[in-house]
Amino acid sequence: MIKRILFVFVAVCMTVASYGKGDDGEARRIFEKAYNQVFGPQGCSLHYDVNLVGVYKTAGTIWYKGKKSKFTDERIDSWNDGKTAYNVYRKKKIIEIYDADSDKRDKYASKFKFTLDDFDYSMERPDKGNVIIINMKQKRGAKGSVKHAKVLLDNKTLAPKLIKVKVTLFWANIKVSNFKTGGISDNIFVFPKDKYSNGYKYADNR
Repeated sequence: MIKRILFVFVAVCMTVASYGKGDDGEARRIFEKAYNQVFGPQGCSLHYDVNLVGVYKTAGTIWYKGKKSKFTDERIDSWNDGKTAYNVYRKKKIIEIYDADSDKRDKYASKFKFTLDDFDYSMERPDKGNVIIINMKQKRGAKGSVKHAKVLLDNKTLAPKLIKVKVTLFWANIKVSNFKTGGISDNIFVFPKDKYSNGYKYADNR
């Protein structure tokens, strides 16, 4: 899903002290350090607005901590405790259960396959100095579906503002707000079964 790749690119909101364009090695090191911060034990949370070239739009809030996640949007509440994932469709009153790492739980997940080695990295700081930009271009021969990504960060706070991801021939635009790192309790990722005991049906897809 778009949410899956969102966290990888949100991770670049780290300290960038250079001006102008940075070399590939420096940009890669910054990205990896930021990646580890987001996927580390402290966790993070944020609000997102996604626009997939006008075809798919959604907005919501997501919490992330290592392999664990929780998100809520206009249709779904979802919990992933690292072992089991639960998708709650509120209107239909259906709860789908999946293995935590199964692509079946989200039809968009397979569209965002990649590894960090798929890209050449660079960064720049425009003359006006309002944003910092991290550029990631797919290397020739890389097998991942993500071709190009650009991340715009606030120059003062370094919070992510906009993430643009190119997959095959189309772009996904992800606006990010209310970014917070750290202070994420493990209790957030526990599926509240009692909350959905009245009228909900289960579909076990494990």
